Amino acid sequence: MAPSPQRLSVSTRTFSLARPFAISRGAKATAEVVVAEIFDGDFRGRGECVPYSRYGESVASVVAALEAMKGAVFAGLDRNELQAAMPPGAARNGLDCAFWDLDAKRCGRRAADLAGIAHPRPLVTAYTLSLDTPERMGAAGAANRDRKLLKVKLGGDGDIERVAAVRRAAPAARLIVDANEGWRERHLSEIMPALAALGVALIEQPLPAGADEALRDVPHPVPVCADESCHTAADLDRLPGKYEAVNIKLDKTGGLTGALTLADAAAARGLQIMVGCMIGSSLAMAPAMIVAQRAQFVDLDGPLLLAADRVPGLRYEGSLVHPPEAQLWG
Repeated sequence: MAPSPQRLSVSTRTFSLARPFAISRGAKATAEVVVAEIFDGDFRGRGECVPYSRYGESVASVVAALEAMKGAVFAGLDRNELQAAMPPGAARNGLDCAFWDLDAKRCGRRAADLAGIAHPRPLVTAYTLSLDTPERMGAAGAANRDRKLLKVKLGGDGDIERVAAVRRAAPAARLIVDANEGWRERHLSEIMPALAALGVALIEQPLPAGADEALRDVPHPVPVCADESCHTAADLDRLPGKYEAVNIKLDKTGGLTGALTLADAAAARGLQIMVGCMIGSSLAMAPAMIVAQRAQFVDLDGPLLLAADRVPGLRYEGSLVHPPEAQLWG
């Protein structure tokens, strides 16, 4: 009997956040996600992606890009062919992760095993503190003082006070900071030395991606991580002298396939690896847990910022996030 044709379904869902979440570019109260589902008559594979306006994406544009792939999926498109059929970004991420999930179910193996990881382990994930006044960020740090890794959102002026308040409130926590392109060149010499003295372990994307050459001209007392400046392995040639680490996000790489390629290439260049996320549900985090097995820093706290996650979801236990169960993904 001939195998059933593949059919692609595209849907959207909005998750309310537990509280408003602010970064240097603005605040949000909801997370809007797009889900790709591939059915082949016997099995279903799912992938969740998060459109990001900073990269010219919207829910409508991502849905349209996925809807345009229905014919190719029906004609037998597979995960390898997908890499050339769509550009990197959220839409390809949703479809790529759906293929990984479907492939795992078809062969009766876990996706991590297909990726060469036989026994994925629980990982320490960062918990992100929204950008706010030093007093409120200190209070948020105190409420999460028992977490092993805190990520502190920054925005420029006042950042030393923000980090100092969190450090006083959570003296044992490891700290990383993320300016989301919110600094200007003067902030490098004004803020970076103070962050080193406060024990910050990583500074994420301090300058705008198109204006980060100034990073070559100043000492880096704390390693600097490229986020907006590095989407795929093709961007790595632009990083030497500016960054010591890369933040791998599946919505930037266009899926788990591209994320694994970027991780290999970054490690070969001696770069530290961080695995991050947009704010989405456990379905978006689950594939990232595979590439996160290779990371020095893990930031997969999206579901912790939601008022309610999807069920079933990932299991979070204090600072640990556990690999997904098969009912969720992979």
